[in-house]
Amino acid sequence: MFRPAREPQTKRHVRSSFHIVGEGILADSADGGPAEPLPPSTVAALRRFQFSRLGPKARTSHLLDRAARTELAEAMTDPDRDQPDQADVPAGFTYLGQFVDHDLTLDATAVRLEDEITVRELLQGRSPALDLDSLYGLGPDHRFDRRYYEDDGLRLKTGTTQGVPGDGSVAGRPLTGFDLPRVGTGSLRSERRRALVPDPRNDENLAVAQIHTAFIRFHNRVVADLVDKGVSSAVLFESARETVVKHYQWMLVHDFLPRIVDPTVVADVFANGRRVFERAPGEHDRPTMPIEFSVAAYRLGHSMVRARYNWNRIFDRGQGTLELLFRFSGTSGILSPPPADLNDPEAGEFERLPTNWIADFRRLFAFEEAVPDRAELHVPADRFNVAKRIDTLLVNPLAKLPLGAFGGRGEQPPPIELNLAFRNLTRASMLRLATGQQMVEHFVGRKVDVEPLTSADLAEGGGAQFSDALAEQLARHCPLWFYVLREAEVKGAGKLTGVGGRIVAEVFHRAIEGSRHSIVRDPFWRPFLSPVQERNAKDVFEMTDLLLYAFQGRADLLNPLGP
Repeated sequence: MFRPAREPQTKRHVRSSFHIVGEGILADSADGGPAEPLPPSTVAALRRFQFSRLGPKARTSHLLDRAARTELAEAMTDPDRDQPDQADVPAGFTYLGQFVDHDLTLDATAVRLEDEITVRELLQGRSPALDLDSLYGLGPDHRFDRRYYEDDGLRLKTGTTQGVPGDGSVAGRPLTGFDLPRVGTGSLRSERRRALVPDPRNDENLAVAQIHTAFIRFHNRVVADLVDKGVSSAVLFESARETVVKHYQWMLVHDFLPRIVDPTVVADVFANGRRVFERAPGEHDRPTMPIEFSVAAYRLGHSMVRARYNWNRIFDRGQGTLELLFRFSGTSGILSPPPADLNDPEAGEFERLPTNWIADFRRLFAFEEAVPDRAELHVPADRFNVAKRIDTLLVNPLAKLPLGAFGGRGEQPPPIELNLAFRNLTRASMLRLATGQQMVEHFVGRKVDVEPLTSADLAEGGGAQFSDALAEQLARHCPLWFYVLREAEVKGAGKLTGVGGRIVAEVFHRAIEGSRHSIVRDPFWRPFLSPVQERNAKDVFEMTDLLLYAFQGRADLLNPLGP
């Protein structure tokens, strides 16, 4: 569920306007057609998240009209077509990818325009960098963001779940450290439920919220270890942050990216550098965010989403439905079970996550890869969740998003506008995003070896199927998002390759390069936090190592509800 940055003042999950460098501000048009740029003032330009355009604009005649977008979106969310699993990608990586997207696209200063914000902070806060600003905000010394931290200014706040009344098991008790911290005060339930984290999108579904809680634990464990080692308090927080960020970046490059992008493309980019995106930036140039990445290539995660999960001991055998993962969040949902009205932000009785909805991380990440001898950290294959294959199909629940997922509560949009595929395709048209064919030509012109998809590839893949007229249009002018998904489907064995793989790998490389702490700029740095010493010796640090370290290697913390 990877999506671009939100306009905070509208409280919509999906950005409604884009400041594209060199073009101006492109805002939503009433009919979903191409938007005309509005020239921003200098101040407005400075205060907006900076996007860029990697390839050419699509001609208006190359864009799908509303009827064609509707047909394609309905084909991509067809409930009668089965989408295969991707057996080598644990389902947790779907939502780790969403967490990463929010790190890349957080507008860290959007609601922090006090006088003390400097130009440097404004620029840094609007730069796509893999530096965990969605976890840290502007840090504990900033008067607005210190609320995310404990009084010591070192540890991040944690949240406490709400016990389920009448449940005599552990689910009936509140457990500290297993929910996001929440505001807890205010006259409205929606105010009290609000997550106390820099990016409220990390509470838009339960899976990404639980991953955020794991990163809070990760940071706090690093702080505790540095305190035990006697690190000076003057440098302790920044030392902890550097340690956390660099381990995170290493995990992304060596574990996350090769699971979703052709590993040969990832290896080429990180060994030989970028060939199409910001190839030679100046020393002080901040990265930008290509709209081809944000609006198309990195929306691959929508295809990885399952309709049902074996969530934990209580919500097992597919009972962890996608609808419930939205419901048990504070941004899209109401943290309360049916029959409370999901579209009423004041409905329901729970103001914190019910304890019975804590994730069993053993079902989301494959710990047998890291600790094959720890049977208590493994689950049977029929209880383990893997991602859906990256292809041109989305599970049907994404054809009807909850209104809270895009700030639509109180509205009655046409049913097709609840369809995530339709929303993605419409956003691309609004921005006149380059077609897949245009991007192939653009890459080839820059000496990147990309094999174009044929008309048959586009029309006859195993995923979405559509009319001959639409197939003919796609063969000439295919929306980039659909194109990169079809590349993965027919040429990448379920991983991005070609145009899509190159865009994602190069943007990740630039985002790490542009981070305050960077393993690209510090090529001799190596990870050292895996609890499995043999893995440290081999420079291995994957998401399972991060979780093992954060949860102290304890099965009762990785799965507090029990097997």
